[in-house]
Amino acid sequence: MQRVRGIGGVFFKSENPDKLQAWYRDILGIQIDSFGGAFFRWSALDTSNGAGTVFAPFKADTEYFSPSQKPFMVNFVVDNLDAMLAQARQGGAVVEDKITEESYGKFGWLLDPEGNKIELWEPRTPKEAQ
Repeated sequence: MQRVRGIGGVFFKSENPDKLQAWYRDILGIQIDSFGGAFFRWSALDTSNGAGTVFAPFKADTEYFSPSQKPFMVNFVVDNLDAMLAQARQGGAVVEDKITEESYGKFGWLLDPEGNKIELWEPRTPKEAQ
């Protein structure tokens, strides 16, 4: 039996793709390539800290994506959650005030200019998780 090996991409519609690409480049530091998107190589992640990709359907009535009204949320791995949230806030992003800490890392949230919820995840190192 063939098996899926991971998430190959996240694709979504935008009212103004050029403007939104610039926001992701300028606020979150995502390198936008000539095809109009970013290519994150798994090999570029330090997998020793538990970083990986999660695939998880949520119930249709979940509040986890709130205040966004969109039916999806993107999660980005970051090295320094506090610094990234401060950078996003300074760039004018709507940033949630709460940070959640779990055994596998810290999480924070913000909205992009089109109301898409972004979850930022700073994974814990195996040493921190003990």
